[in-house]
Amino acid sequence: MTSSVFETRESQVRSYCRSYPAVFSHAEGSLIHDVSGREYIDFLSGCASLNYGHNDPDMKRALIDHIDANGIAHGLDLFTTTKAAFLEAFSRHIIDARGLEYRVQFTGPTGANAVEAALKLARKITGRTNVIAFTNGYHGVTMGALAATGNRGNRIGPALGLGGVSRFPFDGYLGPAIDTSDVLEKMLDDPSGGIDAPAAIIVEAVQGEGGLNVARPAWLRRVAEIARRHGALLILDEIQAGCGRSGDFFGFEHSGIEPDLVTMSKSLSGFGLPMAILLIHPRHDVWSPGEHNGTFRGNTHAFVTARVAVEKFWSDPRFAMQVAVKAERLGQRLSAIARSVRGSRVKGRGMIRGLDCRSGSLAADIIARCHAAGLIIETSGPHGEVVKVLAALTVPDDLLDRGLDILEGAARVAATAH
Repeated sequence: MTSSVFETRESQVRSYCRSYPAVFSHAEGSLIHDVSGREYIDFLSGCASLNYGHNDPDMKRALIDHIDANGIAHGLDLFTTTKAAFLEAFSRHIIDARGLEYRVQFTGPTGANAVEAALKLARKITGRTNVIAFTNGYHGVTMGALAATGNRGNRIGPALGLGGVSRFPFDGYLGPAIDTSDVLEKMLDDPSGGIDAPAAIIVEAVQGEGGLNVARPAWLRRVAEIARRHGALLILDEIQAGCGRSGDFFGFEHSGIEPDLVTMSKSLSGFGLPMAILLIHPRHDVWSPGEHNGTFRGNTHAFVTARVAVEKFWSDPRFAMQVAVKAERLGQRLSAIARSVRGSRVKGRGMIRGLDCRSGSLAADIIARCHAAGLIIETSGPHGEVVKVLAALTVPDDLLDRGLDILEGAARVAATAH
């Protein structure tokens, strides 16, 4: 098999495959194989859509059993046994276990669908239109979500207006000496600050696509208080950093806040199946029936695997402890690699960490060398300068070490070449 059919028939918009032109055929755990039989270690994990690796055997078995029994495949928002089982598991092991009160809205299948629902609901509740988003934030590429996304390359440009959003500096954006929540508070408090009263403030606890920028707990708490005082809803985008990727199940748990709305997708299904939800505090659940919908909000196959993921990994606190140990191992190895690449530093938290090379060309060289050595890994950040490690939370220690050995070797050679 060759890649010619992709080059002649698939749109030029394709991106990941330009770094990894191999044709992949099958995968298990943290290993993926191409049609030639070559094996790769996967440090991309479907851009954090496969936090538990490829083809988890328990999720696979449950899904096969469901299909074999002619279980419902598509249910819109009808009641189904599989939706009930997911809601019961998610309520018990995630929401109730953390003392939270959220209701679950099933949106369309992508994270952007959840973001669009959150923005629409916040505007409905407040009667306001302005939304505050942050530098380097990434929330999707549909119209409302795109307006809140900071990256210029995603925003199409002057051909299409993207209004309704005021942009503020994320934590640390102006350097360590300036608390950017002071800037936000000052401009909102000032009647001549030029910022319309916001319907919502949308933020990520860890900016995945923006370059692994981590919001300090105190900063998030301050933003939450500013939102409350100004009558705005606080939306936490947990699409990439959630489901255990940044430490706890939710990235915002470190700060002790309880957002008004939480968007989730990516690894929620646990199996790479499309699934997105919006968590809504009960006081804000003011939708009229059918006021917001989506044909594929009832992906029952995703409910099956999501229920298994929650019960298998999050019913026992030891799993989070194991992930924390693995994250510490990752951080130590990345710190050692950073010492060999002049000017670089480690960014991120938990199992969403990486090497900030301060150079997009150096980072691109590193991932090219990683690919040649059998490691799938990608970059993030405004200039593609951060080599981002998204290994599965379940990656065996030996595979984690093998992958980091490849990364270390690639970084050393590339740094010398640059």
